[in-house]
Formats: sequence, C-alpha cells, structure tokens
Amino acid sequence: MEISAAGRLEVRITAADVGKRVSVRSLIEHEAPREKFTDTVGVLTSWDNGVLLITRKSGESVRIAESALVAGKTVPSAPARRRGPAASYEELARVAARAWRPVESERLGEWELRSASGFTRRANSVLPLGAPGVPLDEALVAVRRWYGERGLPAYVQTATGAEGTQELLCAELERRGWVREVTAELWIGPLAPIADAGDPDGVVLSREAGAGWLARYRRKGVSEVALRVLASGPSVWFATVPGAVEGAPPAAIGRCVVDGRWAGFAAVEVDPALRRQGLATAVMAALARRALDEGASAAWLQVEADNAGARALYTGMGFAAHHAYHHYRAPDAGGSGNGR
Repeated sequence: MEISAAGRLEVRITAADVGKRVSVRSLIEHEAPREKFTDTVGVLTSWDNGVLLITRKSGESVRIAESALVAGKTVPSAPARRRGPAASYEELARVAARAWRPVESERLGEWELRSASGFTRRANSVLPLGAPGVPLDEALVAVRRWYGERGLPAYVQTATGAEGTQELLCAELERRGWVREVTAELWIGPLAPIADAGDPDGVVLSREAGAGWLARYRRKGVSEVALRVLASGPSVWFATVPGAVEGAPPAAIGRCVVDGRWAGFAAVEVDPALRRQGLATAVMAALARRALDEGASAAWLQVEADNAGARALYTGMGFAAHHAYHHYRAPDAGGSGNGR
C-alpha cells in the first residue's frame, strides 16, 4: 500500500485509473475497539456514483464503497512469471482457438463468431480478441442475431487475470445482464518434464478418434459435427490405452494438438475403476514425446476450478495457471452447449 512521508496510508488512485490493475485496502467493519480491513487486487473496471468495481484474477467482481477506501495504488498489469514458458494472453487464446475449431465462423471486426451446432461452448461462442469495429451495444445485437439464426444461445468467451485480458469487457457484459455460466483456467508449463513423467509403453497413438477412443470419451452420442471439431487443429493426435478385455472401452484416452512451440492437451480420461494407477500420466507422456518430436517445447491445457484431482496431477507435472476464462450467456437465452 502507498504510505506517505508522514507514515499514513494514502489512496493514490482515481476514476482516471479505470482499466488499470490496482491494489486497494478498504474498511469492512468499524466497531470498537478496532477496525477491520480487507485487501483487493484486480482491474479497476468502473468507478461510478461513489462505488468502485474491481475484477479479480478469477473473474469475480468486488464492489467497494469509495468512503471505505483506506489505501490504494496502481500495480503492474501482470506479475512476472516465476516458472514455465513466457506467453501472452493473445498468443494462448489464438493457439487454443486453433486447437478446437468451429464448423462455421464469421468476423465482426476483431471478434470471431463461432458455431458448431452447440457442441461445447468454446466452439459456439464469440472470441473477442480486439474491437468489434462498431459500438458494443450494436456488436452484441449482431451477436445475438447471428446465433439466433442458428438456433443457438449467444455466448461471449472472455478472460481475466493476465496482461491483455478482458476485465473491462466482462464488466460491460455484466452491466447489460449477460450471465457468467462457466469459468475455467488455462494452465501452461514446459513440455519436456511431461514426457518424462510416466511410462508410455502400452499407449497407442493415432491420427483419428476411433470407435474405441470415442467409447471412453465422456461426451456421448458424438455427432459428425463433434468429430470435425475433435479432428481440428494443425497436428492432432489421439492416445488410447486399450482395456484389459477385448472389445471393452479403453482404460484411458487423451488428445493433443501440436501447433508450433505449443502442445495442447485435452480429453484426458481414465476408467473410474482404474484411476490413481498412472494411466493419465502415461497418456500425457506418450503425447508429449510425440509433440517434442514435432518441435514443440511448451504445453497448455484447460482445467475447471473444482477439478481437484486434475489440478493436483497437472501441478505435479509443472503446470501453473496463466489466466481464467469465462463464458457469458446473453440474457433470456436458454443454456446450451455441451461443456466448456
């Protein structure tokens, strides 16, 4: 916190700092014999009518009364990473988008409207990497019309928590009644340790998601559209650990997309009866070795905040969270889209 020469805490932010990352201390309780305070760090997304709105890295919005401020200052837009590959939000957003392509897309300025018959929100949401080229309200009308013509609810995918992410857009969507339905995180890490983390013997790699692989995939009833999305990406690999009994679903599966220096992991799934036996690690090790052969050096994946098992596994492999991403649904639009 900012401290004056006289040793007092000071508020050194104003409404002119909207859009900047700030750290503030505010009073939450004022009762004898002592006061209680809380600290909040995030992007200052508005300062209106005596109330500050700060969006944290997680995407949570915190409202603080101006009268409760005790201290405040601007801070660097993103903390320096202590480990793992360096990467900007935009680079990762584009890599992740190329690894999960929609069947249909259209540009609206620097926004990409994506559709895949409702298969996952990622393939059926707007990716706003820049300005839409028209005022925001006009852009959102166009977005709702475009998805409505396809019988789909309108979603906008946003991100928070890293340099160049979209806290201001999140706040504007929330002001207009858009509902944040799903939040997950994109994690990154070095690729080589993953290749050494497990024994890949017994893992079969293929360029196609065969019937066996699909039998273990948790999204059942996969359509032709879904198969096109699964197969999309610069260099796609599917990993399978065959089941112990011939004809049974695989013991474990995984998917990896190699794109330049990046290898993206997804759909790592294990038979519930065979968990904690190293199968997920083996699948990722096999895919990582193939990605290294193709020249990749860094890894990324997406994980939900409440998936404690996956988070523990990926932390042990050297992954760390880079940013959070969210899907905002248009008001009065029925929820749809299969998963992230």
